[in-house]
Amino acid sequence: FNTSVKRRLRSDVPIGTSLSGGLDSSSIVATILKYFKHDLPVSKTENLKTFSAVFKGFKKDESGYIDLLAKRYNIESVRVTPSADDLIKDFEKISYYQEEPYQSSGCLAQFKVFELSKEHGVKVLLDGQGADETLAGYTKYFHWYWQELLLSKGIKFSKNERNKMSDPSGVEWNYKNYMAAYFPKLTAQLLMRRVERIQRNHPEIRNEFLRENFDTSFFFKPVVKKLNDILYFNTFQFGLEELLRYADRNSMAHGVEVRLPFLNHQLVEFIFSLPSQYKIQNGFTKFVLRTAMTNILPAEIGWRKDKIGFETPQKLWMSNPVLQDYIHEAKKKLVAKNILKSTALDKEIIPLDSYDSDNFDWRYLTAAYIV
Repeated sequence: FNTSVKRRLRSDVPIGTSLSGGLDSSSIVATILKYFKHDLPVSKTENLKTFSAVFKGFKKDESGYIDLLAKRYNIESVRVTPSADDLIKDFEKISYYQEEPYQSSGCLAQFKVFELSKEHGVKVLLDGQGADETLAGYTKYFHWYWQELLLSKGIKFSKNERNKMSDPSGVEWNYKNYMAAYFPKLTAQLLMRRVERIQRNHPEIRNEFLRENFDTSFFFKPVVKKLNDILYFNTFQFGLEELLRYADRNSMAHGVEVRLPFLNHQLVEFIFSLPSQYKIQNGFTKFVLRTAMTNILPAEIGWRKDKIGFETPQKLWMSNPVLQDYIHEAKKKLVAKNILKSTALDKEIIPLDSYDSDNFDWRYLTAAYIV
């Protein structure tokens, strides 16, 4: 990891970093300032600039963690607070650069961070993308790990590991997980069928559109016998490549180059060679990274268990009357294009958080721009 970070400091222009306040971006910042500050292409009087999107008052705002790291390492922390007005103002511009629907308003926050970097003359940013997919950083990976333990070490060991999680209520675990552990091929088939059934029975998409555009390859699910199987799938086949595409288009819109230390191929190969317990252990994700950063990061960051995921106050923004008008017009366009049923116009717009599974109104908004 140190080697990967050092190589990405090679530049003839000023370098900065994105900083969310989470483990990954904080690890990059702390590694630069502990080992390689002299390698930065800036004068000795300048500090490393970090760029963040913050949302004061939002329950998932990470300003406190950014403050903590800034104080520890005397960072010049540059911040922007995107708003519903920014989303309304920049929506068409972002959609133009993305050229496809995007999952959440987190795309705006990322767009504004890169814009901020450009305004401060920083043309290269290091970013923490890739660590969650390779090192099992999301809570959704816990049950895959517990299922692997069930097969490899038995029910008692798997249960003991589950009990070490501070709040297991957010992770599904029931009889289906036992079936998934012992019958992984059948589980993959059932998961594919379930997703396909949900899509075929979407309450607002026209049947004709579904018939003409339905592609079951989008619903592929891997056979997961161990944690690395699902991590490989999300890193190389479904998940990370979408996030990288968003970031590439957002950064290039501002002429900013993004470099990703966690995706150095040698580091990724090493991580995938590690047993699962190096990634999840004692109720912690990304265990090996946390351990490596123990004496480098503040413990409040290095061993924090909450996972934010660059989330914006999207639910609040979607309550904005102007944005609701945008969504209604988007639905009208999709109805006119014979994609949505006309009954969709009669349904109330429901503001939801970024990662809510039924956030159809947001998807209609971003899809309408490109059809």
